Amino acid sequence: MTAVLTAPTAALPATVGADLEVPLVDGRRVRHVDLDAAASAPPLQAVADHVVEVLPYYASVHRGAGYTSRVCTSLLESARETVGRFLGAREDDVVVFTRNTTDALALLARAVPGPVLTLDLEHHATLLAWRHTGHRVVTAGDTAAATLDALREHVGGHALVAVTGASNVTGETLPLREIADLAHAAGARVAVDAAQLAPHRRVDLAALGVDYVALSGHKLYAPYGAGVLVGRRDWLDAAPAHLAGGGAVRAVSVTGDVTGTDWLPAPQRHEGGTPNLLGAAALAAACRALEPVIDTVLPAHERALASRLRDGLSGIPGVRTLDAFADAPDRVAVVTLEVGPDGGGLPAGLVAAALSAEHGIGVRDGRFCAHPLLARLTGGRDAVRASLGLATTAEDVDRFVAAIATIVAHGPAWTYALRDGRWVPTPDPRDLDPFRLGDHADPAGCGR
Repeated sequence: MTAVLTAPTAALPATVGADLEVPLVDGRRVRHVDLDAAASAPPLQAVADHVVEVLPYYASVHRGAGYTSRVCTSLLESARETVGRFLGAREDDVVVFTRNTTDALALLARAVPGPVLTLDLEHHATLLAWRHTGHRVVTAGDTAAATLDALREHVGGHALVAVTGASNVTGETLPLREIADLAHAAGARVAVDAAQLAPHRRVDLAALGVDYVALSGHKLYAPYGAGVLVGRRDWLDAAPAHLAGGGAVRAVSVTGDVTGTDWLPAPQRHEGGTPNLLGAAALAAACRALEPVIDTVLPAHERALASRLRDGLSGIPGVRTLDAFADAPDRVAVVTLEVGPDGGGLPAGLVAAALSAEHGIGVRDGRFCAHPLLARLTGGRDAVRASLGLATTAEDVDRFVAAIATIVAHGPAWTYALRDGRWVPTPDPRDLDPFRLGDHADPAGCGR
């Protein structure tokens, strides 16, 4: 296997729960291996500590006269500045706090003054946001270069090109600078879904030349319910309020039976109601903690581990890793695989269930809210995704590879059954309700 760079690991920010032990169906307890950071990353310890520090001051923002309200107002606006700096916002860009990437793209969709062009390999958040705007989907090529050619051929007449920064299925990145250049040459703007890119690589609006960036805090080690849309002000100032309500207006009047409204400019225009102060503060704290490592230490750590993972999987008969391009310029630490006919053709959900119940390893299975891309790569079959992050170690990678090899060679050691669309151990002696709040079924849905 590829040697792992161990020296930089000590400089990486610590995460909460890195030493969590979980039960197995055979009665043992083992350290949990979380390989599902692409879905939701654990909070950084610095983020959790900051939220605890803020809680005693928690109060309303912007309109309160009390000391704590003034402190919280300053905290929210400071968070806005911090996130903007981290993402390379230009002086006239605006930072709007949202719930997540999906919410941010839905906001932008209301602001776009014309049709939108996307690729077929996008996450559903990008594919579905623009349906009412005159949306056109372009089939990506087998290479990044061919995909650029396809975008260049079809970009004319569109107001916006919306693309993913890094695939949540394959980890492959797109050449964003080149996409921005070809879009701008045709008079279009560019929006980047950076939900998967920002936790792994520097995202800089000014350097990349892109116009808008959307991301989620829960993937950036700040799972407190905040996301962000950052980008050019003019469209956002002209758009209908994303969430109409208090804080989004200068004045409201009623004349007869008609309500009149004088809206504020962005960002307040789109942040009606009481904002998620703790989410914004957590997102800013994550940006501060990641700033020293995002350019060198973190990418080196993840590239080494991802290479180790791919090398290990390549030696297991019947395991196939998924790729969309033959020439991706870079890839983040996401590896998706199928256990094919040579390995017994095991369903992805069964593999994921066995990894959890028998080995203490958490992964994601399904089609990852990227159904068109999975239709291309697997014929629509579910797959298994392992996504690495700050807390991932060489031991974690080796445990995963060994577990996959065992499952491929011998099959699951426990019995499993399909229940509500998911594979589950039968029986399952593990305590699935450690908080004593009631054990509830996991409904199958788009998240798979």
